[in-house]
Amino acid sequence: MDQFLMQIFAVIHQIPSGKVSTYGEIAKLAGYPGYARHVGKALGNLPNDSKLPWFRVINSQGRISLKGEGLVRQRQALINEGVEVTNDGKIKLRIYRWQP
Repeated sequence: MDQFLMQIFAVIHQIPSGKVSTYGEIAKLAGYPGYARHVGKALGNLPNDSKLPWFRVINSQGRISLKGEGLVRQRQALINEGVEVTNDGKIKLRIYRWQP
């Protein structure tokens, strides 16, 4: 695994249950400011059985970026951790944002 992925995944592992972070914040914390899209691509390539809490990462507008089944899966995983998510995938960042 390359250094970029290791650093991104290390940051994502730190997001506590019941909190979320954005693709851009993850990139910045990992030392790659401006690489938000790369974070999204890395998460999109994860195997389905990954233990990484990928579902705690959302876009900068406080929304789940996935559509269809992906949205349903991510929304349910967040709800299971106590995060309030609207039917269309909106999360209140002022309440649930992780700030290390």
